[in-house]
Amino acid sequence: MAEEHENHGHSIAAWTLVGLMMLGSVFIAFGVAFGRHSLDIVGVVICVVGVAAGKILAKAGFGAPALQAPGKQEHHEVSTQAQTGVH
Repeated sequence: MAEEHENHGHSIAAWTLVGLMMLGSVFIAFGVAFGRHSLDIVGVVICVVGVAAGKILAKAGFGAPALQAPGKQEHHEVSTQAQTGVH
């Protein structure tokens, strides 16, 4: 079971996304606490930038590799087996 999640969240994309989301959340929290809407807006912008940065970094190859569930086969492998009759 531990092998399935050994790479979970250990990527530049994940840390960038989480870091920017936390920073944005702090700005939003201070904006709510002190009644400053400008801090709320800055926090929301930072959160949106964090999500975009995480997605862009993941697409650029800085994300964790996708894990395939044990026993699952790729779609093209299944269709090849169905065509040839070999299982």
